[in-house]
Amino acid sequence: MADLLNIGLSGLSAAKTNLSVVGHNITNVNTPGYSRQDTVQVTRPPQFSGAGFIGSGTSLTDIRRTYSEFLTTQLRSSTALNSDVKAYKSQIDQLDSLLAGTTTGITPAMKSFFSAMQTAAEDPANIPARQLVLAESEGLARRFNNIYDNINSQNEFINKQMVVTGDQINRLAKSIASYNEAIAKVGSSGHPPNDLLDQRDEAIRQLSTFIGVTVVPQDDNSMNIFIGSGQPLVVGSRNNSIEVTQGRGDPMRFDINFVSGGSRQNITSMVTGGEMGGLVRYRDEVLDPTLNAMGRLALAIADEINRQLGQGLDLKGNVGAALFQDINDPQLAALRVRPMSDNSSDISGSLNIHNTQLLTTSDYRLEYDGGNFRAYRLSDGAQMNVAASTDPVTGEISISLSDMAAPPRDQGFSLQLSGTPNSGDSFLLQPVRRGSTDFAAVLDQADQLAFAAPLRSEASLQNKGTGTIGQPSVDMVLNPNNLPMDNFVADALSKTHLAAIDNIQLQYNSATDEMVFVTPLPSGITITTVPQEGPGAPTVIGSLPFTPGQSNQLSYAIRVDDGSGNLQSYTVTQTLSGRPEQGDTFDISFNKHGVSDNRNALKLADLQNKQVVGVDANIKDIATGMSFTDDYGDTIERVGTLTAQARQDEIATDAVLKQATDNRDSLSGVNLDEEAAKLIQFEQYYNASAQVIQVARTLFDTLISTFR
Repeated sequence: MADLLNIGLSGLSAAKTNLSVVGHNITNVNTPGYSRQDTVQVTRPPQFSGAGFIGSGTSLTDIRRTYSEFLTTQLRSSTALNSDVKAYKSQIDQLDSLLAGTTTGITPAMKSFFSAMQTAAEDPANIPARQLVLAESEGLARRFNNIYDNINSQNEFINKQMVVTGDQINRLAKSIASYNEAIAKVGSSGHPPNDLLDQRDEAIRQLSTFIGVTVVPQDDNSMNIFIGSGQPLVVGSRNNSIEVTQGRGDPMRFDINFVSGGSRQNITSMVTGGEMGGLVRYRDEVLDPTLNAMGRLALAIADEINRQLGQGLDLKGNVGAALFQDINDPQLAALRVRPMSDNSSDISGSLNIHNTQLLTTSDYRLEYDGGNFRAYRLSDGAQMNVAASTDPVTGEISISLSDMAAPPRDQGFSLQLSGTPNSGDSFLLQPVRRGSTDFAAVLDQADQLAFAAPLRSEASLQNKGTGTIGQPSVDMVLNPNNLPMDNFVADALSKTHLAAIDNIQLQYNSATDEMVFVTPLPSGITITTVPQEGPGAPTVIGSLPFTPGQSNQLSYAIRVDDGSGNLQSYTVTQTLSGRPEQGDTFDISFNKHGVSDNRNALKLADLQNKQVVGVDANIKDIATGMSFTDDYGDTIERVGTLTAQARQDEIATDAVLKQATDNRDSLSGVNLDEEAAKLIQFEQYYNASAQVIQVARTLFDTLISTFR
């Protein structure tokens, strides 16, 4: 009877434990990360009797959680990927709407500006039309400024979110380390602490929503967590941390540092997965390139329009003033050079743009090793040629960059450093980053818009032939003090020099089929060939070849000396067609009364479709580069394509995450129907075991009563 009683007690105990486990499963059905638990029940060792081995009941050897490391790892990686994509998409959706919007994008503002310019070109003396150009220029500038502000706000949000996410990562890392310590202590008993294991797995899964992790199980049931390129975030019961701080070169762009003891390592470029990885990926792939692309476009528009206005005359006959702020304003130039925060010298610099057509959308890094400078283009990591020279008087260092590959391609800017750099100093160069926020309309007088061309031509009224001369186009204004042409410096129009160009006459010589410059020329005027690249100076000429009956392209240069040593050379092209007769003359002079002249206004309007952005100067035979509209369209297309891809990625990663979750839940999740059935089963088991004990008690009482 004692044996029967023990058998009943063992069954009662097993049933009670099973009921407790089932109840535990039921109450944790909605607990995140909980894994269903089951008991492991075995038969007790039998006892030998004369009739053979008799069973002695049952016992529970273990309570195990239903768990798969493979499915858990799959869920963890799917979570990290999905969080990455969602963080990326949430940001790019905003940018796509901003750039493509009719009320926020650049395209409508550019169309309105050039439409106003075209209207003004049709009636260049109309003041209201000119005022409309000024108004639209202000609207265009505001549109660029607003886009910069919105993109910069995104950058500020990313910085703040990176800080918050970093705090969450550190909190979870500390929690996982604590779980590792507790699990190691409890695990020494030989029985795994199921609930602690579940809680740690859930903490790791939550960590995966913030950053991609690699998990390495250890023999003592602890989990080591690695991030980035193998940085140990958690090792056993010890955790390291990450720190989000202002960047070394750009304080507006936060970096991620891995902190272990007293050491600190920048791992920004190594972080992948999770919300942190998605934010960093969006910033690198979309935000920074878009901000630079918008900056380059703004710089190109301001420079090309200001340059063209500088090639014309306003209503007062003065050389045209700039419509937009000077792109090389000293304050703006200084902001394009950012010394690294850990530089040992206090050297400062400024970056001036000499050709907006050659600018890229990349930032650059300049390093000094104590003897030489090295530079890298950050968009593709390419090392650049560095040409550096030091002014012997001021000590200022001038630097220009070009591609390493031959022929070297100029990057469109030059750098000036004031002071003496120390070995290890480095600088972040951002030629175009601030272009869209520094874009501003500065002209407020409508009559100062230079719509007239500086020179004009007309045929003499006494001409007998049918020769027709086209209006002269000033292609370049050069300072001829430096030779050869490679050293010529682009110059601005000078009214003093232009006024000297008066009554230059071309006369047809039928004997030689030449257009002869009538001498004597005006004081200080010399006619030369057009300066060409390569060695040698332009040569003085007295005539131009002409073929009667055809449209002839006349090309020459007018060199002007104002008597004070200041020289300017105007390269001129114009057409001459028809059949002039012997002695027919054509006059070329300063356009001092060009109130109704719209030739420069038409050139301004034509800039809308001119390929002036991203030009490759090394390609001479075919046109390269893009127009303003095409460049902006390229930016919109790129962002739109990435946005569409992000939306597809979100759908795909949602499906993958759901599948991984379902797979894990199908194995480890709690099914209430199954647990309810088990509850009834073990209740019956418990009652049956209790009945066995009751039978044993009744038999024992009967046995005792027979001896009374």
